[in-house]
Amino acid sequence: MSDYYNAFEMSPVPAAGPDAVPPEPFRGIYAMPAFATIPTSDLAASVDFWTRGLGFVELFSIPGSVVHLRRWAFQDVLLVPAAGDPEQAPAMSLSFACVLGQVDSVVEACRALRPNSVDGPRDTPWNTRDVTVITPENARIVMTAAKPFDPESEEARYLAAVGITPPAVGGDNEEHA
Repeated sequence: MSDYYNAFEMSPVPAAGPDAVPPEPFRGIYAMPAFATIPTSDLAASVDFWTRGLGFVELFSIPGSVVHLRRWAFQDVLLVPAAGDPEQAPAMSLSFACVLGQVDSVVEACRALRPNSVDGPRDTPWNTRDVTVITPENARIVMTAAKPFDPESEEARYLAAVGITPPAVGGDNEEHA
């Protein structure tokens, strides 16, 4: 991975840690580099779940046409009207970064709104804690929080085995991930 460099300053995601503070919802208008468009048969129910359960804000809406939701910068979702919703969630998922301190509240909020909508949380070999949520329109959303990096952990050994090592502190690789 020596061809890559640290560019974390471009991201709204804070450094991993138990005390990481999430950024406020970003309400600026920008040219979106990527976004999800999710059809729904009930815009109001979907907006309610995405805002109260997943922590998005309604950036703006065009009645009967689109509701633009956002959490942090570059976490954009457009809800659009559809005649119906799929009967089951697809295998494909869409992931959004969060911080560790948000995982439990997302689980609680989503379960309060839709009791069987949450799977997890579970820890991954790539050092995140993930929660999978099935939304009212049957989208599979993963809220993923980076865990603090422990160089002695099983996750660190897994990452090293696939060629991902942390930068050397004070060494020549400081810019490389």
